[in-house]
Amino acid sequence: MAESAAPTSSTGVAPLVAALPPESSSFASPLDLSVVVPLYNEEGSLPHLIEQVLAALRPLPLRFEVVLVDDGSRDGTPALLRDLAGRVPELVAVLLRRNYGQTAAMAAGFDASRGAVIVTLDGDLQNDPADIPLLLQRLQDGNFDLVSGWRHQRQDAAVSRLLPSLLANMLIGRVTGVKLHDYGCSLKAYRRELVSDMNLYGELHRFLPALAFIEGARIGEVQVNHHPRRYGQSKYGIDRTFRVLMDLLTVWFMKRFLTRPMHGFGFVGLLCLGLGFITGLWLVAQKLLLGSDIGNRPLLLLSVLAILSGVQLFCFGLLGEMQMRTYHESQGRPIYRVRATLRGAAAG
Repeated sequence: MAESAAPTSSTGVAPLVAALPPESSSFASPLDLSVVVPLYNEEGSLPHLIEQVLAALRPLPLRFEVVLVDDGSRDGTPALLRDLAGRVPELVAVLLRRNYGQTAAMAAGFDASRGAVIVTLDGDLQNDPADIPLLLQRLQDGNFDLVSGWRHQRQDAAVSRLLPSLLANMLIGRVTGVKLHDYGCSLKAYRRELVSDMNLYGELHRFLPALAFIEGARIGEVQVNHHPRRYGQSKYGIDRTFRVLMDLLTVWFMKRFLTRPMHGFGFVGLLCLGLGFITGLWLVAQKLLLGSDIGNRPLLLLSVLAILSGVQLFCFGLLGEMQMRTYHESQGRPIYRVRATLRGAAAG
């Protein structure tokens, strides 16, 4: 379960962040911080976004970069990024060939980044870059691997955005076991080693805390600001509900059965086989002992269907076990994650 924290005044945050030495163990990397921002048709907000991010980070004694990923925008965003990349030394512009979706854009930003800590936020100015020091402080003080923002005073439409988001947060928390107030907030801070352990596919960016939990991450939460959208239009609609539900089933299965798929498929397969055999034996007994006609009985169809389903589920389980081994062995990925290895002085 994630730990929450209320926002701290900026006067209390700056000294704590400033006290972080650039070469500390938590920020030992070619860069201390990478800010990853996926963009899609954000020409109007982009100049203001860069201005606010630089204003929030340049006073801090951290080496940072701002990785802006254009996800196939159809407006002037790509041209503006090319211009800004020539004038802003901290800026890294990644231009994708077409619109792949937010998950792919975030994955591209993670791959292009070099910071020991990665902060993500939206490019529509609804997230406040001034809150980035809050996340860094929470990450450091709580010794967390991931800190998620909580838009406690969210500036969105109540019916079309707030209510579905509230229901989704409750459902996701219950299914995944990671209880956050605001899964949909893009403002998050990750340690580099955590991001390196996660592979993103489909539209799983909404479930990054749950995926991080699968990897054994310690997760915290902090209240952040949220502003009304001033430029462009929202890219989200009610149609995303179906995709969220499908992705939620994927994350649930990964959390429960990623390294033991046979336990999932095999259990249901046993139930089906047991039901099929018991029903079949009952029908055989009625045929042999009572002489009943079972050829047109619905139970006969149920018995055959249950047995076939059980065999298929067992086959799925075996295939899943083989795929799981291929997934881990081909990439050299262990089925465990080590947080630290401590050796005595005599061990050398």
